[in-house]
Amino acid sequence: MPPYETRDTLTRLEADLNKTGATTVICLGDSFDDDAAARALSEDDKLWIIALQAGRRWVWIEGNHDPGPVELGGSHLAELPLPPLIFRHIAQPSHSGEVSGHYHPKATIRAKGRTITRPAFLIDADRVILPAYGTYTGGLRSHDLALSGLMRPEAVAVMTGPVPHPVPMPR
Repeated sequence: MPPYETRDTLTRLEADLNKTGATTVICLGDSFDDDAAARALSEDDKLWIIALQAGRRWVWIEGNHDPGPVELGGSHLAELPLPPLIFRHIAQPSHSGEVSGHYHPKATIRAKGRTITRPAFLIDADRVILPAYGTYTGGLRSHDLALSGLMRPEAVAVMTGPVPHPVPMPR
């Protein structure tokens, strides 16, 4: 992540952790663009991340671009099974109970003559695919075959924003 994105993301993360009182944080892979980006964090940003970990269980799930920043503490796992759920980076078609990242889904709807596109959680009876947490991370549109092939026909997209907005998953 570029330095400006890191600071924006850490500011939002700190606010969200304070607001929710979260005691566990599970990072679903590709937390940084790659290992080099994690190593290139400023010393202040590294210390900020370590401070955010204090008093919390912090798990870095390996991504396809990075194995998780081992120098930043926390646990480092390929997957985290917490039955009935399993937390992993990339959703697997024949599995259920998954919570994953990787695709960074976005959904687009038409409302009041406007087209609105926002990051979105995709949810069905088998899985939840989370949007990217980073502000500047791209995203895959929900109608992409990679996502529509994973999600059941009744899947919903919960579009993020000031007020989360659930809609049938746009296909």
